[in-house]
Amino acid sequence: MARKSSSSPATPPAAPLLGAHMSIAGGVANAIDRALSVGATAMQIFVKNNMQWFAKPLPEAEAAAFTHHPRRGEIRSVFGHTGYMINLGATNPEFHAKSLRALEEELIRADQLELPFLVLHPGAHMGAGEEAGLARIAESLDRVFAALPEGRARVALETTAGQGSSLGHTFEELAALLERCAHPERLCICMDTAHLFAAGYDLSSEEGTRETFAAFERLIGLERLVAIHCNDSKAARGSRVDRHDHIGKGKIGLPAFRVIMNDPRLAAIPKVLETPKGKDLAEDVENMATLRGLQK
Repeated sequence: MARKSSSSPATPPAAPLLGAHMSIAGGVANAIDRALSVGATAMQIFVKNNMQWFAKPLPEAEAAAFTHHPRRGEIRSVFGHTGYMINLGATNPEFHAKSLRALEEELIRADQLELPFLVLHPGAHMGAGEEAGLARIAESLDRVFAALPEGRARVALETTAGQGSSLGHTFEELAALLERCAHPERLCICMDTAHLFAAGYDLSSEEGTRETFAAFERLIGLERLVAIHCNDSKAARGSRVDRHDHIGKGKIGLPAFRVIMNDPRLAAIPKVLETPKGKDLAEDVENMATLRGLQK
């Protein structure tokens, strides 16, 4: 009679940290319901209207509805994204002052919502040059962090496509910001696949994708990576044009996402979509299914 194995059955792998950017229309807590409706386990949100400089203070009741949502725990990773108007490299004094204030206020809201970090486009030098722009962004981050000494939410600098005078489209530029900032412990990194590709990184093959991550690890370190925006690109590699497309439908294709979905070092990194979608979120469902289907 055959002996029964004393070892327990293998534990099935946990569902990947996968989701999408969700609207906060009607109240921040509604974003959780939207994420759950598509089976997401991760989610990114704006902490206010992303196309306005400022907003009224977040009511305690609205923040509590979000943090104490009965199904909040089912979304295992929730983080924020700053508004698009913020430019810490701005040369216009009024615009720069508004950017500093806006980032401070959004970090306060992030703490109210118990978000671990806010994703931020580093900024654009507006003709002042890369060196001056990097110096201004680092100084700006220092000023914001100094104004919020007890702040808990970190800033996740996002890789950019390099449109116009935008900075942060190379790992070297991001590394320079980490090195220059007086509070590097309050900084981390968010990768955007469409931006990386448009900036010139080779994500067209599995080998090229692995080389890209190897370069990131060498120049910055994977311990700094806290999120990945999984977006295909309508624009060509090196075009410096930021145009997102559905997974596998753009110029990147599936190889890069196959690497991202199967690299064990990235298993704990939330992966969220920023791809076009309608109100029924059907595109999010389809894109997430495509990504899950790449898992081995």
